[in-house]
Amino acid sequence: MSKQGPQSRTTLVTFLGAVVRPLGGWVPIASAVDLLAEVGIDAPSVRTAVFRLKKNGWLESESRDGVRGYLLTEVADATLAAGDEVIWHARKPADLGDGWCVVHFGVPESLRAKRHQLRSHLASLGFGNVGTALWIAPARMREAAEHAVAELDLGDYAAIFVGEYHGPQDLATMLYGAWDLTSIDQSYRDFIDAYRPAAKKLARLRDGDAFAAYLSMLDRWRKLPFRDPGLPPEVLADDWSAGNAVALFEELVAALEKPALDHARAHWGS
Repeated sequence: MSKQGPQSRTTLVTFLGAVVRPLGGWVPIASAVDLLAEVGIDAPSVRTAVFRLKKNGWLESESRDGVRGYLLTEVADATLAAGDEVIWHARKPADLGDGWCVVHFGVPESLRAKRHQLRSHLASLGFGNVGTALWIAPARMREAAEHAVAELDLGDYAAIFVGEYHGPQDLATMLYGAWDLTSIDQSYRDFIDAYRPAAKKLARLRDGDAFAAYLSMLDRWRKLPFRDPGLPPEVLADDWSAGNAVALFEELVAALEKPALDHARAHWGS
């Protein structure tokens, strides 16, 4: 069954970041349609997703040697590069001794749209919500928080603190309430359950089969690290599954990346 709607867009973003960027940032239109068909996305869905990304400033039309194609813009390249830092390397566990970054804001109702944007931005950065307009993350996220506030010009309505936690609530209990850590852990476990039994078989795939498996695996994985705030091990359950999931992901990338890119590169040439 062909993928349509929002799922087509997320898969296209995965394709742009994991395939188009490593192959030079330009893709022939026909190659994009053919390759994405191999992961179940039909041509109309590809064209719709491309249209939306062009409208958002991610792609621009460019022909090379008479072949029509799309070039990643500087905006897309920067966004994908920033995402790669999380997707490919995951968030390394923070050091508990470094403390915490706490963001508090009181944005007036007249700026409620920006208030919503700030909440969404902090959540996407990996901040957890510990109270009304009160967000927390490991201390290393201070600069990211400062940038988020400055970008929305909300400096007059926000305060950012960095320091240690002194109680009286149990820290781990509070943090499990600030993030849905149980759900995040289950997502890692679901990834392991889906790919560990077939890992050896997947490692032997070549050509189109390797490409389809690689892109589908990445499309599933890329959502997980963004949800994980990378908390210190001391505040997580002893059987926290992120480490095992990351190891499996890296194993799959090592096996599938080269044959997948070789397959895509052959389409570029054709």
